Parts: sequence; structure tokens; C-alpha cells
Amino acid sequence: MGRKILIVGGVAGGASAAARLRRNSEEDQIIMFERGPHVSFSNCSLPYHLSGIVKDAEDLVLMNPELFLKQYNIDARIYSEVTAIDRENKIVKVKRTDSGEEYSETYDKLILSPGASPIVPKLPGIEHTNIFTVRNVVDIEKLKQSIEQMDSKEITVIGGGFVGVEVAENLREAGFHVTLIEATNQILRPFDYDMVQIFHKVLIDHNINLILGDKVERFDNNNIILASGKTVPASAVVMAIGVSPETHLAKESGLELGQTGAIKVDSNYQTNDPDIYAIGDAIEVYHALTGLATKLSLAGPALKQARTVADHINHKNTPNKGYIGSSAIKVFEYNGASTGLNEALIKFLDLNINYEVVNLILPDKVGIMPDAAPMYFKLLFEVPSGRILGAQAIGMGDVTKRIDVIATAIKFNGTVEDLKDLELSYAPPFSTAKDIVNYAGYVGSNLLNGDFKQVNVDKVRELVKDNNIIIDVREAYEYSQGHLNGAINIPLSELRERIDEIPKDKPVYLHCRSGQRSYNAALALQNLGFTNVINITGSFLGISLYEYYNDRNAERDSIVTAYNFS
Repeated sequence: MGRKILIVGGVAGGASAAARLRRNSEEDQIIMFERGPHVSFSNCSLPYHLSGIVKDAEDLVLMNPELFLKQYNIDARIYSEVTAIDRENKIVKVKRTDSGEEYSETYDKLILSPGASPIVPKLPGIEHTNIFTVRNVVDIEKLKQSIEQMDSKEITVIGGGFVGVEVAENLREAGFHVTLIEATNQILRPFDYDMVQIFHKVLIDHNINLILGDKVERFDNNNIILASGKTVPASAVVMAIGVSPETHLAKESGLELGQTGAIKVDSNYQTNDPDIYAIGDAIEVYHALTGLATKLSLAGPALKQARTVADHINHKNTPNKGYIGSSAIKVFEYNGASTGLNEALIKFLDLNINYEVVNLILPDKVGIMPDAAPMYFKLLFEVPSGRILGAQAIGMGDVTKRIDVIATAIKFNGTVEDLKDLELSYAPPFSTAKDIVNYAGYVGSNLLNGDFKQVNVDKVRELVKDNNIIIDVREAYEYSQGHLNGAINIPLSELRERIDEIPKDKPVYLHCRSGQRSYNAALALQNLGFTNVINITGSFLGISLYEYYNDRNAERDSIVTAYNFS
């Protein structure tokens, strides 16, 4: 005899759970409730409607109630909000949001997938401001239609997370004058501060007015007043400072919330009521690297959770190994991806992890290919085990391929030694014969073995300020086009002939364009008896990118005579 399974929420997690439930059984009655007008829409694609990449709002909707019924025999009810759960009698109350009609439905099993709501703080003057959020198709269509009718082209996005940056990019592509405000000192927290400077530069290169480290205080007559006293004109404001898990239904029915404030679930995504499951943005999950409960608003994990729940209801076991958090973003012509831990998270959570960092800048494909470009890659690994902890990559090429390899390695407890031995597909238009992932393994293994010493680009300003000895091993013509203040030019091609110019009694820092020649110089000098040489990882290209935004924003003196971005 079939069961009656109700699902609250008809987007990614809910719709996937419904489809998997049907694949597991033809006997069960499956009803899915969605309070809005659409089920199974691509919420991650919403910002791309603003620029016209996704031309019609209808294209964002992947399924409709009629198709769900015909293809899957699933009763998908739109404009239907579940307002209460009677756990004792296993009944939910439902309200039609279009007509106000109320009714009840019984259940054998209940799955909660309500998602999360955009956070809109109650700031002074906000009630008189043209505020928008981006959560669903209705939201994005309302935003697009409103701004197209405005006389002004001034739009401000508040919040530098994934949604905020994607909305800002697509508004700029649509021809609007965009200000992006982030209260902290950087956008896109999955990337470390040294890496994200690349995206800061990309945004200002595309004439987005990027304001960091300044908080919105109030709104006044189509103006935003910041904590610094700065006034930003804004005929429309997109609020994208984050999301809050939808937990009111769970809380009011006595379901337990976790330490993060999201719904607490076990390894099978059961709540403290064995007949009620929860998935998606509304729950907290186990982070496999930190061992802590965390919130993870990503589509991939939600779909995996949906499958696990549908299988568990049908007595199939799915191991839950936790999550590491893998994500990607496009920012104009640049792509970024990250997985696992970054330095900021390790420090924020005060994790007791001894780790080392690999920083690489290498071509994303064979250099003679016309579209070859630098790829910026950062890998964290544990010392002394070599276990991979996380990675970030930014470039104009396929960064997701590289980060997906690292994410897979993390899932299998891979080490930097494993990366050396990976056999990855190669052809000149796609990659190099030794991929940047392999190089990360080589460098990580060398660092584990103590083969050389390094310092990152974020320490170079202090080195220059303190008049440390810095040797630029690029060729003379490269040096003449821009170099660090006070750096000595001894090209790698002349190094052995000019060995007497290099002291042995004080630290000597070496750099080139990307770090490869200076690494070779460091090893050559070590083989000649030098024990005081340190490679500047990332070198002049990395230094230029790291320094540029703050030089420009703070109007401070540069430590380079000219930047190099290519």
C-alpha cells in the first residue's frame, strides 16, 4: 500500500526529492507545495536575466505542474503555502496565496525544503527606498521591469557575495551605472584576501563603483548614506547581504534547530521527528574538514540531500560523508572557483591546523595558443601529512576543471604527493602537459621536504618598506617596464656570473614575473651554498594584482614603478 508524502518547497531540493521518490516507487502519493507561481526554476541563473543572457523569464522555469503530473505523476501545487504542521496528527495546514482558501492534508512522511530568505535590515529610510531582492523568478522579473522604466541609470547593489556580484555584473552588462557596496574589506568570502584582489580589479576595470569596508547607515531621498559619511545616489537598490534559513514552520511545530540557527538533521536528514525530513538552505550540515555544523546555501548539496532523503524513505542507505563547500563564479571575463578551507576560514574558526600554502601563476593552456592566459592558483595542505585542505583558482580559462580535481582529491583524503601523480587529459587548447594541479603537487611536496623557503605577496610591502634585499631575476627589458622600488636586477641568465653581488649574511628575497624563474634561482643559489634565499611566490604579477586596488582606493604610494598584469 502506498504512502502519502508531502514536500514543502518546489525548487531545487524539493523538486529533486519528488522526482527521486517517484523513481523509487509508483505506489506513493506525492504532493509538492510551492507558495509562489513556479516550481523547479533555476534560481542560480536569475541574475543572468538582467543582462539578457537568459532572454525570457520563462526560460528560468525548468518544469511546470502539468509536466510534473504527466511525466512523474507528482501533484505540484503552486500558490500553496504550508502554514502549520500538526506533528501529533500528521497533518499540515495549507493556504492558497492567490485565493486565501485554506485546507489540510495528512501525511505519512513530510519533507521540508523551504529554502532561505534574503536578509533586509530595517535601516532608517528603507521604507521610502526602491528596494529589491533576488530569490525567485517573480523577484528578478520585477527588478528587470522596474529598472527598465527608470529615468535614472544609477543602481546600487548592497552585498558582495555571489548573488551581489552576479547581479552587479549583469546590471553593468545591461548598461546601468552600478555601485557595489560591501561592509567588509573584500567581496566573495570563499576566496582569500590575496586572491580576491584579482576580482576587485576586474570590477573596477569594468567601471563598477566598488566600495569596500563601508557600511550602509541609512537611506535618504534616493541616496544611500554610508558610515564614512559618503553619499551614493541610487534610484534602485538590490539588497544582497545574505540569506536567512526559513525555519519558522519547523520552529513553530517544535522541530529542533541547530547551533547555527538552521534546522538540525541527522546523517539521513531526519529532524527530531522521524517522519519529518529537511533539506537545502534551511538546514545545517556537517563540514567534513572542520568537523563543525555549518550552513551551506549551494544547489549541489541540496540535490544530493534530496536523493538521500528519497532513498532513506524507501529503505536505501546512502553514506553521508559531509560537505566541503565547492563553488564557482563568473565575473565578466574572469572565472573563479574554490573548494574546502581557505586561510580566512581557518583563522576565523580558530582551527588548530598546521598548514602550508602553494601559490602558483601558470598558463591555463599551452602558451602559443592565442587565448592562453595566466591562471592564479592557491592550494592549502596540512603539515606534515600533506593532506589537501582546500584550493582556489581564478583566470580566464577553465578554473572549474582544476578545482573539481582538487575537490575530488579532498573527498578521497588525497595529499600533495597524489597530485604529482595524477594523469590528467591534455591537448594544447585545453591545458598544459603538466597541469597546474600537478605543479601544485610538485611545489607542495618541495615545501613539505623543506627544499626551499617562500613568502607570499601580502608580505612584500613590508619587505620593501624595511629596505630588505630583493633581487628581480627577470631580464633587463622586463625590469625596465616596471619593478619593485629598491629591487636589484640580476637576471637568471646572469645569476651565476654575478654571484659575488649577492650577500650570504642576510635574507635575500627573489622574484620574477610569476615565481618560476625565481624558484629556479633559489635552488641554484642553495646548491651554491646560500642558505638565506627566499622565493616570493606569485612574484611581480601577483604583487601588481595584490597591490593595485588598495593603491588606487586608498591613494597610497605604490611599491612598484609600474604594474604588470599580463
